[in-house]
Amino acid sequence: MKQLALDIGLATGPTLADFFAGPNEPALRHLTLWVGDARAPTLHSPVPTYLWGDSGCGKSHLLEAVGGALREQGAGVGWLTPAMSNPPEFDERWGAVLLDDVHLFTAVQQHAAFNWFVNAQSLQRGVVAAGAVPPADLPLREDLRTRLGWGHVFHLQVLSETERRAVLRHAADSRGVMLSDDVLDYMLHRFSRDLGSLMELLTQLDGYALQTQRAITIPLIRSMLENE
Repeated sequence: MKQLALDIGLATGPTLADFFAGPNEPALRHLTLWVGDARAPTLHSPVPTYLWGDSGCGKSHLLEAVGGALREQGAGVGWLTPAMSNPPEFDERWGAVLLDDVHLFTAVQQHAAFNWFVNAQSLQRGVVAAGAVPPADLPLREDLRTRLGWGHVFHLQVLSETERRAVLRHAADSRGVMLSDDVLDYMLHRFSRDLGSLMELLTQLDGYALQTQRAITIPLIRSMLENE
């Protein structure tokens, strides 16, 4: 059966605390220490961090979580993705620069990313970037590619089905929601393997089940999707 790539916007935004690390614990620990505590902000190291791995490994979740944590500390954040065709100029008020899906950057975006990187470094601001391949394999201009690779580099792994199943089961149990094995199989095999999307699907299912006064079943999932 065709797998559906469910693209659901996160209602509250990803956080470092709700990132299930599994084999990616070193990256989570590094970013948690780097961000510091909103009640006692730290001096964020200007040494860049680069995250890479296959789709669904949590790269964007971590970048968005870092951005959210910095904003809670009152720091502005520069954010560049392939969707931004006309990137703004670097803003000295930014406390850090976040670059997502850098392997897809156009020439214009690469120019902006390099400019942001140089300015951030000169002002001792942090840079956290993410891409699908290791730095050496990035199809980018050489000066940007080498800069992305000289700091901390973490290879993120996609959680196994067993790990994703365990996370969903735990999240459901914490909500007092019963998920049968059939429902878990349906969620894991029919939707994006990205854990953030699966967790948001669970949130929507919980709300829809309460609204309709029905248990979460495969027909309920189909009904919710048909009524979106």
